[in-house]
This record gives sequence, C-alpha cells and structure tokens, in this order.
Amino acid sequence: MCNDTGPEQTATADILIENDRVRVTRWSFAAKGDRTGWHRHEHDYVVVPEFDGELHIDLPGGDQMTAALQTGAPYYRPLGTEHDVISGNDFACSFIEIEMLDKKG
Repeated sequence: MCNDTGPEQTATADILIENDRVRVTRWSFAAKGDRTGWHRHEHDYVVVPEFDGELHIDLPGGDQMTAALQTGAPYYRPLGTEHDVISGNDFACSFIEIEMLDKKG
C-alpha cells in the first residue's frame, strides 16, 4: 500500500483478518509523529478509532488536514483516497481499518 513518494512508514500495520472479501488491519502509532507513509487506497474502507485524539493527514498537493477522532466512532472513505496519516498525539494510539476487497453483497 505504501510507496516511496514521501517519508517512510513508522506506524505498525498488523493484519488481523484477510480473505477474498475483507482485510482488517490495526494501525498502531507508538509516538507522536509516527506515520503510515504515503499511500493510495485501492478499496473502499472504514476506520474505527481506538482512542480519542487527532491525526494529521497529508494530502496531495501539499495540503494537510487534522481529523479529530473518538473511540469507536467509525468513518468511511472511498477507494482512491491518497494520503499519509500522522499521529498528533502525545500517547500511543491505534485504529482499525476495514477494507472491502470485493463488491459481493
């Protein structure tokens, strides 16, 4: 998922479930500034935060946004989303990412 167009991945990605229909990954950030690395999502996905805090999101074109997250409050993003996700927290944190790998009902 990540490539070399930006800073290296320092967050940890642990795949919890993977099959033909779904991939579930826990992204863990040990320290403020840890990041996923620049990537483009090839599938629709849902994120479920496991903390209250914020993530800084680097976007194409040099833009950045801050996302306020709440424990257990999921959000959806479509395939094609491009970004680098960076922890803005002074504590270890993680979120669960659920990628929908196919379009079966």
